[in-house]
Amino acid sequence: MDWKTKGFLLESLFYLGLGRYLKSIPFSKVAPSLGQHMEETTFDPFVSNKKVLSRVSQAIHIMSRYTIWESQCLVKAIAAMKMLEKRQIESTLYLGTARDESGELIAHAWLRSGPYYITGSEEMEKFTVVGKFAKKVGGNRNV
Repeated sequence: MDWKTKGFLLESLFYLGLGRYLKSIPFSKVAPSLGQHMEETTFDPFVSNKKVLSRVSQAIHIMSRYTIWESQCLVKAIAAMKMLEKRQIESTLYLGTARDESGELIAHAWLRSGPYYITGSEEMEKFTVVGKFAKKVGGNRNV
């Protein structure tokens, strides 16, 4: 593994920890840090961002399996959003709800940047979007 990959993995571990901490406090206190409520960022692709988006997605998915804390959909989406924000890349975090087989209400979160889904895409079609947060960045949107 090269040093850049190790760096991404270590950084993702840090942001997964931050995401887990943010999940443990009241959502009303966390929401303002997630971006503009009920807005979305552009779906236009920024080809120069594709490699970074892929690396962030891979690092989050790999490290989420090794944390000693719960790192499910919301934790992963927040962590990836923070990693992209650091790189001045816009993203939109989605919150959705659905009913499971027994009729219980379940929730899911996923993250999109441009036309690419970074986290949570594997189950998002089952959920109705009830909230979204656009993390827009000023100036240059490229890395």
